[in-house]
Amino acid sequence: MINLFQPQVGDEELDAVAGVFQDRWLGHGPRTKAFEAAFAEHLGVGPEHVVFINSGTAGLFLAMESLALKAGDEVVLPSLSFLAAANAVVTTGARPVFCDVDRRTLNPTLEDVERVLTERTKAVVVLHYGGYPGDTVRIADHCRERGITLIEDAACSVASRVHGRAVGTFGDLAMWSFDAMKVLVTGDGGMIYVKDPQQAARVRRLAYHGLAQPSGFGYAKVSARWWELEVPEPGRRVIGNDLTAAIGAVQLRRLPELVGRRRQIVAQYDRELTDVPGLLTPPALPAGHESTHYFYWVQMDPQIRDDVAGDLYRAGIYTTFRYAPLHKVAAYGSPDITLPGSDWAADRTLCLPLHPGLSDTDVRTVATALRRAVAARTAAATAGAPAA
Repeated sequence: MINLFQPQVGDEELDAVAGVFQDRWLGHGPRTKAFEAAFAEHLGVGPEHVVFINSGTAGLFLAMESLALKAGDEVVLPSLSFLAAANAVVTTGARPVFCDVDRRTLNPTLEDVERVLTERTKAVVVLHYGGYPGDTVRIADHCRERGITLIEDAACSVASRVHGRAVGTFGDLAMWSFDAMKVLVTGDGGMIYVKDPQQAARVRRLAYHGLAQPSGFGYAKVSARWWELEVPEPGRRVIGNDLTAAIGAVQLRRLPELVGRRRQIVAQYDRELTDVPGLLTPPALPAGHESTHYFYWVQMDPQIRDDVAGDLYRAGIYTTFRYAPLHKVAAYGSPDITLPGSDWAADRTLCLPLHPGLSDTDVRTVATALRRAVAARTAAATAGAPAA
């Protein structure tokens, strides 16, 4: 099976893990701090603004918790988002309000966001679909003017930039995911960025039991009794550790290589699929935008999309659609709204395999199989009969 995602780890990561074993300290410690500092440098911010945590999902929950949301508050987010964002909103008692997206980029525009803003809006969440930055700058400027918190779900966008500035640093908070399916992987893990230094310090406490001063002999002591606790407010334990941080540090050093190969694969897909009748490939990036190239998506007639996916699967090629529209999930309380761009994209979009482990031959295999499947299913649909 040609997989959709596949982590790229090897001897360098194994050596880093071996070093952690030799030091006999696997938990939160010096490697965690070093990884935070390196990632902060990658973003162009100070290390006090970032916290290494155990998942991007934990970052979404921390962000919502840090805003002290309550019943009656609203948080705007695109319907085509990972469900963790909606879950993080709902658990605070606030209400997720879903906005539409551009049907080709699958990112919300400022106009999509503006359409659903009310006096109850406390925050806006944007997802940079597939690593493509989207309308980030205009949305960030508008939120700042209106005093609305902007949260960037940059889970897929670890190397994305707009005019040289790292995606994730345009808003007030952001989070990245380092799980096994991402571009930079640590097995499980994530990073949260907080713009305001005081809020960043609070998020760091909330991520580690709410402790004002972590206990343990390895930390600077405020008294001779280093085991004593100070807990200004309760938190949970969602911090990262030195084992996963050691992997992350290697992956961060390799990031240009990993993203560079993704860029080559995207260019090959573009060449191979440019003239397939009835098939749309991702739109070109605007000037100054750099993508992490996490997804490569194609769009086709909704009558054939599911059948094409089945044909590819039987040919040993795994595809999917991400993300299913949340406004149609009853648990989030918006089953009756209509979002034409989201619905259009959800019915037509398919994400193809994209990871640095793909060879040029693999990419050609995917493209050839897709061409054949689209042609056969289109012919069958036109004739009103099932394809062979």
